Amino acid sequence: MRIRNIAVFSAAIFAGAVCGSLIGPRPVEAVAREIIDLQRDVTSLLQGQKDLSNQMTQDHTVIKTIVGGFNDSIGRLSGNMGSLQKSVQDMQANSGTRLDTMSTQVQGLSDNLEEIKSRLGKLNQQLVDLQNAVPAPSADTLYSNGLRDIQSGKYELARAEFQDYLKYYGKTDLASNAQFYIGEIAYRQKNYQQAIAEYDKVLNNYPRAIKVPPALLHRGMALVELGQKSSGIRDLREVVRRFPGSEEDRYARAKLKELGVAISASR
Repeated sequence: MRIRNIAVFSAAIFAGAVCGSLIGPRPVEAVAREIIDLQRDVTSLLQGQKDLSNQMTQDHTVIKTIVGGFNDSIGRLSGNMGSLQKSVQDMQANSGTRLDTMSTQVQGLSDNLEEIKSRLGKLNQQLVDLQNAVPAPSADTLYSNGLRDIQSGKYELARAEFQDYLKYYGKTDLASNAQFYIGEIAYRQKNYQQAIAEYDKVLNNYPRAIKVPPALLHRGMALVELGQKSSGIRDLREVVRRFPGSEEDRYARAKLKELGVAISASR
């Protein structure tokens, strides 16, 4: 649970970085508040990296997700830093005074940010070394974790777990299921074009798999969502033709009725 809390922390830092961007010159008090906020974010990020280092031997998939979040957060913080430095320079030019104390604070934050970048680089290397040294999680662990996370809405984590399953256990009976669920994640996120590409892999690479009917059904529904109605209807009719009496058949018939088209193509 601790490492999943770190993931939540990383997302919070990322959101804070996005909200903290600076544009144009600001009053001294406003920039001072921005400095304080940015110092807090830098301190939290440093603590998060320390916590993450202590968890390096645990869940690799979660760690990869968190490290990616740290990279995003640092990129945003870097952008904030540049805007903050420009605000100080603009105030100096406009007021004719030197804000030595504030400039020193900004420089200190820049140094802290560089230290974070250096630590993150080392952390990424540790992750690579750890993954090379420790065997992959078992097939059962990866698959069950993926199912658990997709059911609880942790789609990015589930995607990574199913991708790892295909990477390490791509020849097993459940590989087609893992591929299908990658498509499902894209579909649930309304990324229909990506979902179609993932369902295509199920249909082309595992033509006899148990997930072929739902892959064909959901590909048809994704095509309809993209406005490719004729192609989507063709898939839905194919489901009815090939899998009569199945649950997918029932859903395909309902969708065709909703679209106002005949179940079978006219001859």
